[in-house]
Amino acid sequence: MDVSKTNSIPNPLLQKITQNRRRHHQLKDTQITLAHGSGGKAMRDLIDDIFVSSFDNPILSQLEDQASFNLSQLLLHGDRLAFTTDSYVVDPLFFPGSDIGELAINGTINDLAVSGAKPLYLTCSVILEEGLPTETLRRVVNSMKIAAKTAGVQIVTGDTKVVHRGAADKLFINTTGIGVIPAGVNISAHNIQPGDAIIINGELGNHGAAILIARGELALDTNIESDCQPLHELVATILNVCPEIHAMRDATRGGLATVLNEFALTSNVGIRINEVSIPVREEVKGMCEILGLDPLYLANEGKLLVVVKSEQAKTVLTAMQSHPYGKNACIIGEVIDSPNGVVLLKTAFGTERIIDMLVGEQLPRIC
Repeated sequence: MDVSKTNSIPNPLLQKITQNRRRHHQLKDTQITLAHGSGGKAMRDLIDDIFVSSFDNPILSQLEDQASFNLSQLLLHGDRLAFTTDSYVVDPLFFPGSDIGELAINGTINDLAVSGAKPLYLTCSVILEEGLPTETLRRVVNSMKIAAKTAGVQIVTGDTKVVHRGAADKLFINTTGIGVIPAGVNISAHNIQPGDAIIINGELGNHGAAILIARGELALDTNIESDCQPLHELVATILNVCPEIHAMRDATRGGLATVLNEFALTSNVGIRINEVSIPVREEVKGMCEILGLDPLYLANEGKLLVVVKSEQAKTVLTAMQSHPYGKNACIIGEVIDSPNGVVLLKTAFGTERIIDMLVGEQLPRIC
């Protein structure tokens, strides 16, 4: 059979259709509609104009249902993969010092970094509420683009879903990350031993305070900004002088107190921290006093705790202070034999009190 004779569509029309499908289309809609999650042309225009154009890289540009990596290239960075995922539902979307887009990138990078891994690739999945202004989405995605570029990672695949108005709150983001852990690095809370020193890289509670102020429920005049920042280069600086770090964790939800309790329970040791050594801005202290909050439980998005042998603490501290994200680093406590699984705070008055796990939610939707 002569197929050419059965094809009634003129070749010029076929060429025009093909060209239009390959051409980049600018999204003209001012709001997200259910059609943008339908899998059709509206969705393709949304993905092409907002996501692909922002995150463009050789892997993403393939537009497959998955991202493929060359294993030999990954092995150049180390001998083990680190893999993590996190979802971001922060309210409001934009807050002093950052927004949900930058938070989604840096938060996942930091979860990889505290294992000692070099972050390489991220995914980006979004759940959009019908009626969300497309300009809001552009602004968030642009923040993600800048944060990823600054951190040297690539967003290589993702997913988009649209839900009915009221079924979500504007915009939720999930990011998953892959990194590679260098040979010889073994960071785990199980490594913690009595006598270890505990170091933090700067002021606590800025993110939680910034979110609370951004909600506009308090008539507070302050310049507190979120500490949202990527920590992988700081971690690399630390490992360069001391590959034998025992444990490392970023203090996000639940703050410093939660991380320390997790450390104590996992390693079956006690931990003592010194109140006068813990860096907290006066503005954050003042806000906490007014509202009856404890800065030890406030969320952070750019702070990490490092547990290291006491004889290596000074070397690690000096290295941290040489990095912009660790310039205010300080030693805040030590690991002790007992009481097992308990965190003690030596107060400014010389007494001690137990710092327990957070019960309930001090501030909901802070990340």
